[in-house]
Amino acid sequence: MIRPLTLALLLAVSATPLAAKEAAAPDYRAALADPARPADDRTRDAARKPAELLAFAEIAPGEKVGDFVMGGGYVTRLLAAAVGPAGKVYGFQPAEFIAFKKQYGDDQAAVDAAYANVDAVAGPFAAPAFPEPLDTIITVQNFHDLYLKPFPEGTGAMASAALFAALKPGGTLVVVDHSAADGSGTALSDSLHRIDKDAVVAALTGAGFKLEAENDLYRRPDDPRSANVFDKEIRGKTDQFALRFRKPG
Repeated sequence: MIRPLTLALLLAVSATPLAAKEAAAPDYRAALADPARPADDRTRDAARKPAELLAFAEIAPGEKVGDFVMGGGYVTRLLAAAVGPAGKVYGFQPAEFIAFKKQYGDDQAAVDAAYANVDAVAGPFAAPAFPEPLDTIITVQNFHDLYLKPFPEGTGAMASAALFAALKPGGTLVVVDHSAADGSGTALSDSLHRIDKDAVVAALTGAGFKLEAENDLYRRPDDPRSANVFDKEIRGKTDQFALRFRKPG
């Protein structure tokens, strides 16, 4: 028989970790409701699941984070609101992308100007020059671009090493990308804008990362993974993987 005092102590001990965990879990609703987010971003939320992505990346207020290939700034704006005024977001846009299409530079400048805690970072695709060690880097639907034909062989390995170096010891890298057929490696990156998940794992573990977690929030098993991601029949409905890597230390 458990005495009442003993039972009370057991309940208190068992409840403490759960309560602490719940108290520590960030609430991302404010980030999604940020009035600075454009209407176009909000219409994409249903498919892009921003709260789930931020939770998987374990973004917390005050952190220093990087958006590797920020594109139009969808993720950058979310990160800016999630880390808050005490945090910092570095939105990286490859110089090669800006040279190819001026809009990339214009979008980067617009997001930089709109948020006091966002700084624009440009430079070679394979050598992002983040100005300080980061807690987290996120890259969404862009890792496969490292293997496009215009970029020299070895770009993926160089960028993987640069991302590893950019993080603090214990920092994390989250990669979301379009799934290619199993065993296809990087061969379909140029033609279909897809990449085999195992190829991403191989590149990043080869750079020193440890694969920590995988999330199925973007899984679409009905995608045959054989069409270009920009084809109208599949665009916005591709099967995607989400991986979280950690830098040891």
